[in-house]
Amino acid sequence: MAGIKYMLQKEVFEVDERILSVCNVTELYKKKKNSYLTIISATRSRMVQVSVAQVKQYDKGVYKKKRTWTLDEVRVVDGKHDSPETHELDLTLEKNYKWFAVNLHERQNFITVLWKQIHKHVPGEKAVFRNIPKLWLTEASPERSVSEKLDEANEEEDADDVHEDFHALTEKEEVHLGRLMGECDFAISDAEQFMEQLGRNLQELDGANVQSVLASEKQVNALMEQIETAIAEAERVEERLDAYDEILCHIRDTMEKMGEKNTMIEVANANNIKLMGELERIVTQLDLAHGHQVALTDTDLTSPSGLAAAIAAGKALQTAMNSDIDPALLRLTAVQDQRKRFEKWKAKFSQTISRHLNNMFIHLGNDPGESQANDLPKHTSVHKELSAFAELMHWLKAMDRKAYEQLAKVYTSSLNKVYDREIRHFFDQARQLVMREDVATSTSATRGKQVLQPYGIIGINRDLWAPGIEAAERQKLDGILEKVLGDLEPVALSEQMFCISFFQMDVLSPTTRNTQTTLEAGERDDTVVTMTPPQKKIDRQINEEVRKMMTELFGCLEPELNSFIQSFEKVDSFYSMYVLVRLSQHVMSAQDAHSFLSMTFASALVHVKRNFDKFMQTQLQSVRDAKVPKRSKCGLLPYVENFEEFAMSAERIFKKSERRADLDKWYTQLVGTIFEGIPNHAQEHSKTPRQVVNMENYHHMHSLLAQLKVVALEGQKKEAKVRYKEALDAYVTKYFGRPLEKLNLFFEGVQMKVQQGVKETEISYQMAYSKQELRKVISQYPAREVKKGLDGLYKKVEKHLCEEENLLQVVWRAMQEEFIAQYNFLEERIQRCYAGAMITLDFSIDDILEFFSEIARSH
Repeated sequence: MAGIKYMLQKEVFEVDERILSVCNVTELYKKKKNSYLTIISATRSRMVQVSVAQVKQYDKGVYKKKRTWTLDEVRVVDGKHDSPETHELDLTLEKNYKWFAVNLHERQNFITVLWKQIHKHVPGEKAVFRNIPKLWLTEASPERSVSEKLDEANEEEDADDVHEDFHALTEKEEVHLGRLMGECDFAISDAEQFMEQLGRNLQELDGANVQSVLASEKQVNALMEQIETAIAEAERVEERLDAYDEILCHIRDTMEKMGEKNTMIEVANANNIKLMGELERIVTQLDLAHGHQVALTDTDLTSPSGLAAAIAAGKALQTAMNSDIDPALLRLTAVQDQRKRFEKWKAKFSQTISRHLNNMFIHLGNDPGESQANDLPKHTSVHKELSAFAELMHWLKAMDRKAYEQLAKVYTSSLNKVYDREIRHFFDQARQLVMREDVATSTSATRGKQVLQPYGIIGINRDLWAPGIEAAERQKLDGILEKVLGDLEPVALSEQMFCISFFQMDVLSPTTRNTQTTLEAGERDDTVVTMTPPQKKIDRQINEEVRKMMTELFGCLEPELNSFIQSFEKVDSFYSMYVLVRLSQHVMSAQDAHSFLSMTFASALVHVKRNFDKFMQTQLQSVRDAKVPKRSKCGLLPYVENFEEFAMSAERIFKKSERRADLDKWYTQLVGTIFEGIPNHAQEHSKTPRQVVNMENYHHMHSLLAQLKVVALEGQKKEAKVRYKEALDAYVTKYFGRPLEKLNLFFEGVQMKVQQGVKETEISYQMAYSKQELRKVISQYPAREVKKGLDGLYKKVEKHLCEEENLLQVVWRAMQEEFIAQYNFLEERIQRCYAGAMITLDFSIDDILEFFSEIARSH
């Protein structure tokens, strides 16, 4: 240690750096990489700095400093074990370093010096020392005196470090050396003489040794003989041990073979037990009780006890034929023989069930049903009788698919005849209630030589309508329609629920094979469903199968329903609305939206909606093709007059209906077409001014829309009011005009002069507009003549307006307001331009009001 310490101090560190401790270490698990951990003390600027350094030894005796850490960086010092004999040493610095100390004394010295330096120079939080003997971490540790000596005499320590291999003399050696030195007093004064004396002593000792060896030759020979005897005895013992070893090896081999045999016996026993259990399970699963065998071969389906025994035997056979048996065991002859017996029993049992149910279906096809007068018969007794055989039908679906499908065809063909006959008779009775002699020919009725049009077409004059239906009669026919739809629902739904239950249509078969069994040896059926399909797909497939069977049973229902609805609509055009509302209610309120009846109603609803749209399209076209009345007063156009009855009827039909949106959509189109048609047809009448036609028809539409209070027509109601006001103003402006025309022309000239720059107060000095000229013009309009002119105007207005709308007083009041406005304008101009001239008109506003009032009362 002293030699390497001296070497490191000289080659690696500076003059002001002093090594306090050195420990030869290697990295743990990499012992070939040699390094030295050193604790260095450096004095710089009168400050002592202590650090830890790693010096690595390279080839050819080269040492280099690899890393240096301050004492503050030391976090944990771990000795791994409290024992002093432990070589491992872990230091936690910037990371964890694992070392293996070559020399235990160096490791102890390094740990003790490091602990002392940290407690001396590191303030605050200090490193943690773990798994270190407590004696090392004290001031009285074995390294204390060494450290003090190093601190006091550094130069002497450096000189002594050169003697790395020095060993202290033992006490015995010290005594012998002292005795030798005492015999040779001259040893200190004459070294050469002392060495010669030592040489002679050595020769004497060698000679004595030789003589002693020669003297003990006989003893050596005797010893050699004893050694040879011992060797021979040892060889005999070794031979006996070899014999024992062979015997033991033979015994070991024998025991190993016996152990292997015991293991094989245990395996065989375990296999036999498993095989016995598997065979017992197979026998239990494939065994069919004698009573079940009798029920399968000699089936009695006429008595309740025989039917119950047959159902139990069928279930037992189905369970046995679908036993959970390993595919490898299916090849057993016994299993295949039992399967063949099962097939025979299955065929016999299936044939018996099929024959019995086939006869029942054919017999029940003649069932008259349970019905009251004018009602669709119900077949609950048939369903009740067949329900007892439902489990056998389920068994056929799983075990004999062909027989199951054949029976389903027989059932549908037999019951189809019954339902076909009953449904046709039911609809014939309903048609007889709907059709009446006085209505049946309504579409082809004639009046003289004139062909009448269908009732309710708003674009055609009412005189050309065929006879209509009273409201009470419509309610009666609506009740007939409701009864027809209501009677169909329980019958169809009852039959559908029975078919689903009886034929197990709500369960999909897991295979497409004729027989559902797991006993067939060989390849597995590729059609077996290995993955469960989505529930929506399963429901869709089930619904399709149910609708298919129900369509075969009720094949005539949809055409008969459509035919009945068509005959229903022929009675009255408005019946397309009744059918739309009623049929929509039944479709929306259906409990099962995917049921056969719901789908049938939905299909019929599509046709009804088309007929309704066709009816409304006819109404639109009738408005476009409408003809103006040829009477002297145009009055209300046909589609405006007829729209009220149409709207009232539609509101009664669609009240609180879910199809209200359809009506509102057509309302908007129909009213828009009416608004477009009014001004077009107003121009075609030769006697009534178009302003009057517009005014009266828009007024009627506004009143009607306000009365209906349809939310979808609020915009049209406001538009009707605006158009009515515009037509009224246009009529008043055109036909009232300016009764005081010359006065108006006079003041128009005055206005032109004012615009040219003449002051209003100087107008009277103009020759053409003097006071005398104004008085001449005023004298042409005495009160008597004005009243006479107004009376003629009233008669003209009375000729233009019709009596139905009663707008005469409204128009007359509008003309009165217009006359008063013109009068006020003239009076205001006179006062501004001819102030103080005492010029006034021959009549006042009170006179005007009196004129208008007297004329209105006189007529």
